[in-house]
Amino acid sequence: MPINKAILAAFKAASRIKPDIRKSYEAQRVAEEVSARLMIPDPRCRIDEAKATMPDGFELPLRVFTPLDIDFSLASGLKVTEDSRGTILFFHGGGWVNGSVDFYTDACTTMAIKLERRVVSVDYRRAPEHRFPQAPEDCYEVARQLHAGTLLSDVDTGNIVLFGDSAGGNLAAVVSLMARDRGEFLPRTQMLLYPATYNDHNPTTSLFDSVRENGEDYLLTARDIMGYMELYASSSEDLHKPYFAPLIAPSLAEQPRTLVITAEYCPLRDEGEVFAQRLADDGGCVACYRVLDAVHGYLLYPSVFNIVKDTYRIIKHFLDGDELEQGDEPAWLGLLGTD
Repeated sequence: MPINKAILAAFKAASRIKPDIRKSYEAQRVAEEVSARLMIPDPRCRIDEAKATMPDGFELPLRVFTPLDIDFSLASGLKVTEDSRGTILFFHGGGWVNGSVDFYTDACTTMAIKLERRVVSVDYRRAPEHRFPQAPEDCYEVARQLHAGTLLSDVDTGNIVLFGDSAGGNLAAVVSLMARDRGEFLPRTQMLLYPATYNDHNPTTSLFDSVRENGEDYLLTARDIMGYMELYASSSEDLHKPYFAPLIAPSLAEQPRTLVITAEYCPLRDEGEVFAQRLADDGGCVACYRVLDAVHGYLLYPSVFNIVKDTYRIIKHFLDGDELEQGDEPAWLGLLGTD
């Protein structure tokens, strides 16, 4: 599906004037902080602050988004009750370097309301100040405490979903691998949105065509990904560790029921889809969809955009069994384990 020519021209122009992320990540953080301050609260969602104590004593910030059912009548007045069908543990994107719970507040609010689930967003420690494996260790510990019932007193530990986009999708997949290997808990469900799963994004050496096809003109570039990974890794040896790049894990058996969603014009598209196939080959229950006419990072778009609406339709189908029908013009491709 061809992307609109005017939009494509804007993407190309923006992509080609971007500075090297290794030198500009601090400026991007400032821009994200300014953007986050402009977000308007939604009365249909209550936002609370929380913390989780890490093994080293650090108090890791969390933000909890609880969907609300607001009912008003002349007889009883305004009645507000929690309207949650489970808990989503969310790991934000941003290349392990950028992104924050503040920057993702609007997306998490939309997520809580549309999916009717409480969302716990994790402000894991970011690189380069805290390099690999700090981020996955932070995320693992929050997931462990949540599944143990010690983080939130009223959580249904059997109804927890791990969810992440981009680098956050990488972290969700890694947490599931760590949980299998360590044996302390095992998530039942995970959702990975255009996840980073591999370790080579050099267009001349990468295994994946999407790095070459989509690595220059669609906002997230191959150079960006390589720069983020350079900032994230503690050493070059880290690139060859499964908790850094889960696609290289020798086995992907004993993993949660998984939804993978990729974007047509994303350089990470192919590695996400191959990761889904490997999960299935190793005995997992997996569904994989490619959202057409979409670029990397679209979860942060306003919820009125069709690609965002379509993504939530796919997620609700995966989580709740809602009916999923395409219109006359396809909006996604069902690639694996789909109806």
